[in-house]
Amino acid sequence: MRFIDEAQIEVAGGHGGSGAVSFRREKFVEFGGPDGGEGGRGGSVIIKADPNLSTLMDFRYKQKFLAENGRPGAGSQKTGRSGKDIVLRVPLGTTIRDVNSGMILRDMDSQETQDYAVCKGGQGGKGNMHFKSARQQAPRFAQDGLPGETASLKLELKLLADVAIIGLPNVGKSSFIACVSAAKPKIADYPFTTLTPNLGVVKVGVGESFVLADVPGLIEGAHKGSGLGIRFLKHLERSRILLHIVDALAGEACLKNYQTVRKELAAYDESLAKRPELVVLNKMDSMQDPSSLAEFCLHCKENKIQLLEMSVATNQGVNDVLANLYEYVKLRREFVKSSDGFDAYA
Repeated sequence: MRFIDEAQIEVAGGHGGSGAVSFRREKFVEFGGPDGGEGGRGGSVIIKADPNLSTLMDFRYKQKFLAENGRPGAGSQKTGRSGKDIVLRVPLGTTIRDVNSGMILRDMDSQETQDYAVCKGGQGGKGNMHFKSARQQAPRFAQDGLPGETASLKLELKLLADVAIIGLPNVGKSSFIACVSAAKPKIADYPFTTLTPNLGVVKVGVGESFVLADVPGLIEGAHKGSGLGIRFLKHLERSRILLHIVDALAGEACLKNYQTVRKELAAYDESLAKRPELVVLNKMDSMQDPSSLAEFCLHCKENKIQLLEMSVATNQGVNDVLANLYEYVKLRREFVKSSDGFDAYA
């Protein structure tokens, strides 16, 4: 299935039904009077977060959604049937933004998020029974139903993950997530093999797990749109921890490569650069000259950056990386529980 993380849609609530103009006519009932009922309320457009969805693909080919109109009222004081609501299901982590004002209307960031009625249906009109008075005992008019609300919406999906993997292209990010989870990303020996984010659930014990996100590789100028650029940088925003994988075979260029990715994070969003980070040197099994990593290791030590080593190809050090990641995850989860109003994925 193709990954779609943005969509623009037009939504409208149903039109309220018109009130009825009717008079009671029955045998042996003289001067029955007006008995026109109310029109039914128009249906509403409701957006619901669905944890089983992972893409906005449903909005790729259909962009207009109209709720059902209310039915008109009838005689004998009968109220028209209300229009049916239309429910749009979106993945967890979807932000709903008004296109015209740019304002965020709702962030569907958890399974506990209540259904959001983004466009309410119009109220039904009153029938002529409501306009009877001492001066006007036989009104021959009724009220029209009101139109439903309309809106132009932009849906933006930002993945919800405990850990986001970052790094230059071809450092082993996809290989790592394939090694530790059931995710099946495309793996090849050329840049930008990963074209869309991948999510995987990592099990670290009985009843213990965390979600890992593999984001397409970053290059210099990514925050300006270079490579796959800014489109996928937003998927890092909700992660609790960053797993920064560096290709050890780059040798003396490791420090430059590491700093390139860090600069792109800070240029896109300063808060990302302050996110907890675990740095891992990958492909250590093929490393011929460990001394070429001395400058990078010294930089990590001086800046108190936790640095680990692994080889996804041989599974060397992978379990140690997972154990350290889970410790970070547990600390962040405990902090969230003890902090009122704290965004769990900020």
